[in-house]
Amino acid sequence: MKTAMEQDVIDLLREQHGEIRDLFDLVRTCEGGERREAFQRLVRLLAVHETAEEEIVHPAARRSLPGGDGIVDDRLAEERSAKELLSELDGMDTDDPQFMVKLDKLRTDVLTHARAEERYEFAKLQAEFSEKERRSLAAAVKAAEATAPTHPHPGTESAAKNLLAGPPMAIMDRVRDLIRNARK
Repeated sequence: MKTAMEQDVIDLLREQHGEIRDLFDLVRTCEGGERREAFQRLVRLLAVHETAEEEIVHPAARRSLPGGDGIVDDRLAEERSAKELLSELDGMDTDDPQFMVKLDKLRTDVLTHARAEERYEFAKLQAEFSEKERRSLAAAVKAAEATAPTHPHPGTESAAKNLLAGPPMAIMDRVRDLIRNARK
């Protein structure tokens, strides 16, 4: 396994895609409080992951990749749709009978989106960016994740919107998380 300094952005994001797949599986197989806890971890990972991609990875792809505008526009449309459904699920009780139906739809959408990123965006980033540039992007992604909102906010799928709206939303989300955790 690579150290944090050796990991490039593609390794980092693919590793997170694996964690996302694993969390979807965990949410689907557990019940009650364990399901709620696993789902909240999934919400946080998806929100943070997508924000960092929107702030760091997609702008780099748009600027530097052949066909970057189209690749990024397609990914952003997928992300917005997923955020809308994730936001709806985030407000639901995990024991609601409709929760699992909607979760399965979200899982399909998110995993399809991840495969598209890996095939169309990450493969081209691998070809166009040096190892040093990819490691630098990984460091930038980690920094963005440290201050990203922890819940979905549909409509903020651009770097500019994330940079303007992200910090206050991140503060609100993190306070909400602290209150939720204190009530447990």
